[in-house]
Amino acid sequence: MSTPKNQTMSLQGAVWLAVDGENFGGKNRIELLAHIAESGSITQAAKAIKMSYKAAWDAIDTMNNLAGEPLVERVTGGKGGGGTRLTQRGQQLVDNFKLIEQEHQQFIQQLAQHADKLADDFLLLKKMNMKTSVRNQYRGVITQIKRGAVNDEILLSIAGGQTMVANISHESTEELALQVGVEVFALIKSSSIILLSAGESQRLSARNQLQGHIVRIQEGAVNTEIVLELPGGATLAATITNESCHALALQVGQTATGIFKASSVILGVPA
Repeated sequence: MSTPKNQTMSLQGAVWLAVDGENFGGKNRIELLAHIAESGSITQAAKAIKMSYKAAWDAIDTMNNLAGEPLVERVTGGKGGGGTRLTQRGQQLVDNFKLIEQEHQQFIQQLAQHADKLADDFLLLKKMNMKTSVRNQYRGVITQIKRGAVNDEILLSIAGGQTMVANISHESTEELALQVGVEVFALIKSSSIILLSAGESQRLSARNQLQGHIVRIQEGAVNTEIVLELPGGATLAATITNESCHALALQVGQTATGIFKASSVILGVPA
């Protein structure tokens, strides 16, 4: 995937300092100190970085406390009746931060030069960050669309080369702009999965039948979660009653098949 036409993506970053886990400050606070050094006035320095006078003093107090010594000190007397200036430690902090920021920007530039597929990686990170309560989430590519009288049947290929079938309305197909080759997410609730243990032979109308071996059994007060590992490394989680789990005599390492209807598959596309 790529970014829309005429749009570019760049890698950026910012430096922040911390003292014993407490936020000390970043570029904005260091700029405040630098402007104090230039103007000798907190009022002028705060205006220069569009910060209120109170917020500027709050920031200075916080930095002084975290540094364990003053970074800014008041100056009495003089032509203007006094002002503020950086202590030697404050000036040292400003100078060192500038050096750190320069090194950081060079690092970011070097990293960006190697990020040939930055847009693709950004989309992948967005996908990984998707939050949903649905237990089973798969990334797949549409291989075929069969249009029906009311609903469409969408076939997609998931990890391991397996095929999954979803049955959705015409309207949904159009709204999602689905077509062959499009990447989608397939979501299936664990409660929609029917388990068939090895050796059982039944004829079922459910279109999706994924076989794997049991890698985890987590029994709860009423239900048990069974996790199958599928070819290609993907997993399929099913939630069944404790009674059903005992009746099937399910064990880790045993082969089993997860069965679910095409109508139980929810499709989505990257935003």
